[in-house]
Parts: sequence; structure tokens; C-alpha cells
Amino acid sequence: QVRLVESGGGLVQAGGSLRLSCQASGRNFATSGMGWFRQAPGKGRELVSVFDWLGGAYYLDSVKGRFTISRNKLKNTVDLQMNSLKPEDTAVYYCGAGDGALRVDGQNRQPNYWGQGTQVTVSS
Repeated sequence: QVRLVESGGGLVQAGGSLRLSCQASGRNFATSGMGWFRQAPGKGRELVSVFDWLGGAYYLDSVKGRFTISRNKLKNTVDLQMNSLKPEDTAVYYCGAGDGALRVDGQNRQPNYWGQGTQVTVSS
């Protein structure tokens, strides 16, 4: 059974930093997609950052230059370093993983597996 477990959320002031971590178990995602998504109150879930099918990192425009995604294929983990946080970054952040890539030829693909989510709250 595949499980994705996130950690690292919390409350931080604007301009601060948080690091989210996701540990996958049940299968290894070294050759498929892993990434981060978020859902703010009253909004749909959006892709924040994933590794595309060529292994490059893709970022939502509003987080470029502030967030950095990284992964450890041996440990089956994916992290998201979030710097210069803004109140509009407040959301539940979800780790997602796919049986294939999560972004191919500029198109996002839905993960097959989701974590339970971790709350990130940025105060102004």
C-alpha cells in the first residue's frame, strides 16, 4: 500500500521560511513523478512544484525564485524549501506522486497518490 506522509508545516510570519518533507512508502518513485500541490480556503488544488518528465523542476509562477524542490530517489523523499513566504502562500500543502510523470510537454497530470496534507499559515 502506497503512503505519502508530509511534515514540516506550521505558522510563520511573512518573509519567513519553512521546509516541507514528504516520505513515500509502499513503492519507489525514483522513475516517476513526485511533487507538491496546495489548496487555499475556497480555492481549488493547484500544482506548486514538480519534477517534469525530463527531471527538471517546474514551479508555479507565483513561487518562482522563492521555493525550491528537491528529491532523494534512494530515500524516496521529496522536499520543498519555501523562503520569503507571503500571506497568499497560506494553504494546505499536499505531496503527490504518480505512476508516471506529473508534467509532460507542458501539461500537468494528476497524481495517483496523495498525502494527507500539512497546513502552512503565513501571517502578515
